[in-house]
Amino acid sequence: QVQLVESGGGSVQAGGSLRLSCVASGASENLYSTSCMGWFRQAPGKEREVVAPIYIVGGVTSYDDSVKGRFTISRDKAKNTVYLQMNSLQPEDTAMYYCAVRFFSGRSYTAPQDFPKWGQGTQVTVSS
Repeated sequence: QVQLVESGGGSVQAGGSLRLSCVASGASENLYSTSCMGWFRQAPGKEREVVAPIYIVGGVTSYDDSVKGRFTISRDKAKNTVYLQMNSLQPEDTAMYYCAVRFFSGRSYTAPQDFPKWGQGTQVTVSS
């Protein structure tokens, strides 16, 4: 059974930093090596939106315009972990952050509906 467990959320002041982690388990390394993993977020009353996906083959990454230059997604293959380093956090970054995975991906994906497996989320709150 594939499991994704996020951690690292918390409360910070504007301008601060957090690093989120998503540990994946329950599947072979070969399976993850073909995957697209992504960080998404959902604020109260808003739809879930992509923050940053990473297509494992070649380590191709992309970012939503709202986080470009501030957030960085990376992967530790040995630990089966995907990170999201978030710098210069702003109140509008406040949301529940989720990790998701799509196996057997031939490319990078960004739409939440394209990711069948999700973690439980970790809350990020940024105060002004």
